[in-house]
Amino acid sequence: MADQPTVTTRAGVEMPWIVYGTAWKKERTADLVAQAVLAGFRGIDTACQPRHYREAGVGEALERLKAQGVARDSLFLQTKFTPVDGQDPSSVPYDPSAPVDAQVARSFEVSRANLKTDEIDSLLLHSPLDSHEETMRAWRAMEAIHAGGGVRQLGICNCYDLPVLRALDADASVKPAVLQNRFYRKTGYDRELRAWCEGEGVVYQSFWTLTANPHVLKSAAVAALSERLGRTAAQVFFRFVRQSGIVPLTGTTSPEHMAQDLDVPSFELSAGDMESVAAELRRGP
Repeated sequence: MADQPTVTTRAGVEMPWIVYGTAWKKERTADLVAQAVLAGFRGIDTACQPRHYREAGVGEALERLKAQGVARDSLFLQTKFTPVDGQDPSSVPYDPSAPVDAQVARSFEVSRANLKTDEIDSLLLHSPLDSHEETMRAWRAMEAIHAGGGVRQLGICNCYDLPVLRALDADASVKPAVLQNRFYRKTGYDRELRAWCEGEGVVYQSFWTLTANPHVLKSAAVAALSERLGRTAAQVFFRFVRQSGIVPLTGTTSPEHMAQDLDVPSFELSAGDMESVAAELRRGP
């Protein structure tokens, strides 16, 4: 598998154009992460959130891969601090009664132990907190981790309000380099947010890229492109998001689909092709 194309964030960090997502993999996490990397994926996304992720399974996969000659520094590794509201109360990986800065610090130490690595490439705040002040307390704790060399860049997830993101950016010493959001019709596909990110050099990562958009994948426009280009509907849509400046996450468990996803950089859509898919996003279901 040839090296996958990368994008560079405002933090100067190179990120693969597509990232393998590990949510909901449960006991299959280690096997699927190893399978994805051996197929050619070079980016892995996880979180210190036992409710939806088995972060230690990613670490187990990294150990297996190391034994097979895949160096840690050849991979882009991203994890998240998940606030208390996003955790399963029965398995919070830090003291939920501690101040938020202590929660962040402990969560990161758990992540490092789970992932068996000293440095993580990207640390995301899984969602804004209840107020700007609380969000900034968490962010300052993440900045301290960055200052200590534990992480190369910072970012945020599930932030659908541009004023919230702009306020964070304005007050941050270490500016957010990544915004990871669900890519779907309900939010208008984050058009304003994505425009702001493009202007600031923030990389927009999309999740639920395929799952939330069956109406686009089944549309006549995508079907016509799929037939003409000899590609699957998913490949056409991933190519569309890539050419739109988006880094998608995929959580496929299928070896066939992994290979198809990684082959997306081998073709391009014309300006007219791009517009035909964009029209489907504007149309909605």
